[in-house]
Amino acid sequence: MNCIIVDDEPFAQDLIKTYVDRTPFLSLKAAFTNPFEALSFLMKNKVDLVFLDINMPELSGIQLLESLSVHPLVIFTTAYHEYGAESYEYDAVDYLLKPIKYERFLKALNKAQELMMHYNEQQQSQVVTDTKKDYVFIKSGTQMFKVFVDDILYVEAFGNYMVFHTKNRKILSLLKMNEVLDQLSSNDFLRIHKSFIVSLNYIDIIEKHRVFVNEIAIPLGITYRKAFFEVIAEIKER
Repeated sequence: MNCIIVDDEPFAQDLIKTYVDRTPFLSLKAAFTNPFEALSFLMKNKVDLVFLDINMPELSGIQLLESLSVHPLVIFTTAYHEYGAESYEYDAVDYLLKPIKYERFLKALNKAQELMMHYNEQQQSQVVTDTKKDYVFIKSGTQMFKVFVDDILYVEAFGNYMVFHTKNRKILSLLKMNEVLDQLSSNDFLRIHKSFIVSLNYIDIIEKHRVFVNEIAIPLGITYRKAFFEVIAEIKER
């Protein structure tokens, strides 16, 4: 996984460099204290992952991210707790508080690897699957629920569980995201965030950072945004 570091604090940057060197599946391509130089590099080079400080003078990490048309995976690094909620809006892989411990650093990287795998799968097919199926069976506790695929509005990750939001009920199931993607054998479903799969049939409104499904606002993750708008453009052309 190719990565860069963007942090205006030399000590913090050196610590992350040390951690990257200790991690076999990471390859450091560059490190920047100047966010404008980092922005220029990202516009010209493909990078899988960015360790990005939020609070930097002149150009914040979030402003840097918003300046990019194609977004790599991002792990925010900061000394400030208050940026946690904002990092979620930008679909960050994780949010590391300084001083960062290696164990916590590695946990964030495991998330990045999983997201990268799912993103590559989505890039290959852009939709969950090509074949349609009228219904699925969803296990919840000791029960199995027969759910018609056309009744599923969206699916949401909730800790170790997945919540199926349907027209009539919510079903909590001990599943992983990739298992849900396998089970929803319909090309009307698309993953739009690390925690959400939506039915394209029930999207009412599309905004830059979110969509509305049945009047519920669902974040549109940076990692999945480009593929999502490509699918929407294809639908408009039909």
